[in-house]
Amino acid sequence: MKSVPTAWRWAFVVLITVVALAVAVWPRDEHGASSVTATAVQDGPAAVSDDQRAAAALADCPRPSARTEPAPDAGPLAGMVVQCLADGRPIDLGAALAGRPALLNLWAFYCEPCAQELPALQEYANRAGDAVTVLTVHSDPAQTRGLDRLRALGVHLPGVQDGDGKVRSVSNAPRVLPISILVRADGSIAKVLVQPFKSADEVAAAVEQGLGVAA
Repeated sequence: MKSVPTAWRWAFVVLITVVALAVAVWPRDEHGASSVTATAVQDGPAAVSDDQRAAAALADCPRPSARTEPAPDAGPLAGMVVQCLADGRPIDLGAALAGRPALLNLWAFYCEPCAQELPALQEYANRAGDAVTVLTVHSDPAQTRGLDRLRALGVHLPGVQDGDGKVRSVSNAPRVLPISILVRADGSIAKVLVQPFKSADEVAAAVEQGLGVAA
């Protein structure tokens, strides 16, 4: 068998080099990896406009009060800083909830069972009044989509943004949604409920059983 002439071998090498360079400089799909980073930035706190927050019309987040008992630094939520969905301001979650029983509802914009139970939580919160703090916890980095979802559902509960899953982590909650966390007035966690609620009555029954508060 005859060997390949040197000239042909060099021509083949040059061809491979040209193809490699063409692939390297070829324009990438605008919806590729670079756009993922851009989306993450756009969904960050600084990118959420006042108009988007106003359109959602969420209730103000609870704030620390002058209460001295129980101590606001008690419980696993103590010192945890999250962002209020209503106005974008940071809040110390443990201090804000101290002194009153609370139901924290972990959800995300893409979760259909969450969308089905959020109106029930709104109805329950209207019924419970000041007896129980009902706070939604959006557990996905896409904050704008969370706000849009609440607006579409007509749910105006106070809510916080927790895209890093800090609340889930300290509560030892499983990686499913929705989850409702019952928090005692002293900041300790009474129950982690891995179930979607279908009605305000179901929410009321769970809160009464877990926290001893009837509404």
